Amino acid sequence: MERALAVVDAEESTKALVREAGELAAAVDAELVLLHVTTNDEYEEMRQTMEEIPNSAVGYSAQKARDGAEEFAADIGREVLEGIDVSWEAVGELGDEQTEILEAAAGRDCDHLFIAGEKRSPTGKALFGDLTQSIILNFAGPVTVVTE
Repeated sequence: MERALAVVDAEESTKALVREAGELAAAVDAELVLLHVTTNDEYEEMRQTMEEIPNSAVGYSAQKARDGAEEFAADIGREVLEGIDVSWEAVGELGDEQTEILEAAAGRDCDHLFIAGEKRSPTGKALFGDLTQSIILNFAGPVTVVTE
């Protein structure tokens, strides 16, 4: 492992995931990328909320969504990776989670991926899909899945 990507989300398990990724990356002197993706639905919801504020000149652009996602990933990194000797960067993206995760990993030459496992029934996976399963099937390297 030379560069790993850890997917940061709003779940409590994210902190354990980032800590695990940081400790493993530090042990093999690898770099770590922390990625948070703001989905299109989350972006639209926030944009519409901001438009409803009367007499407000504040807007919510795609770039603000990416910046906010990056800041969220950086906040988690600062909190969780303190005391771990690992080089890391925070990245924020906007769009489809699977696409953005795979593109960020490829674009930054990541050779390992860390993602939180989702707890869904087999029926739920069949009906709604499963991000973790999709990443495992479409990423060209090892994927570590951390669950609560």
